[in-house]
Amino acid sequence: MRCYAGNPNRGGVAAASYKPLSSVWDGEDNELIEKMLNFYPKRPPRRILDATVNRGRFWIGSDRWVIGLDINGHHRPTVIGNNMKMPFRDGAFDVVVYDPPHIPNQGRDRLKDFTTRFGLGERSPKENGYNFSHFYGPFAAEAYRVLKQDGILLCKITDYVHHHRMQWAHIQVILAASSVGFQPCDYIVKIRKGPIIDPRWKKAHHARRRHCFWLVFRKSNKCE
Repeated sequence: MRCYAGNPNRGGVAAASYKPLSSVWDGEDNELIEKMLNFYPKRPPRRILDATVNRGRFWIGSDRWVIGLDINGHHRPTVIGNNMKMPFRDGAFDVVVYDPPHIPNQGRDRLKDFTTRFGLGERSPKENGYNFSHFYGPFAAEAYRVLKQDGILLCKITDYVHHHRMQWAHIQVILAASSVGFQPCDYIVKIRKGPIIDPRWKKAHHARRRHCFWLVFRKSNKCE
């Protein structure tokens, strides 16, 4: 199997002393993930699963040992598989990372190729409310199963507007994770350099989304 980085015996570098973590982040995801991995787990994580690895961009510059799971073999993940039915034993991981295609029917931004970069090509039909919330429950149940006790789930998610209605994706993820036993513990607001802009949008009745959320859950009945 191909792992994305590092040495399984290293397990990350434990912080020498307490370093506070801001609830607002305007840097890159790979830098933020490293900070979260040093901040939230009770022990340095040895086994990390990226359940939506795509091209592995979260692990650029990382020397951590990461298993990358993706249903699309084109990205050459460590394991080809469905994150709603994971091919891993119970309690196999210390951390699971999840970045689903949460903006299925967005317009095209001529300045950014979100479809290629973030794997947002799939569309959601009217029957599913133009969103992917029906994926969150099955994934959350599997993430809970493959995490060790006190393990951490990190979810990147974005709310968006479709058909003139706000799609509250981050709330749907919280409800799905809570329903299977996760404790919602924290969140970080990640700022984009600019909002998604479609040339067809002549007038918007909602604020332009310039942020997303990193949600933090623990497989426990408490956060600390």
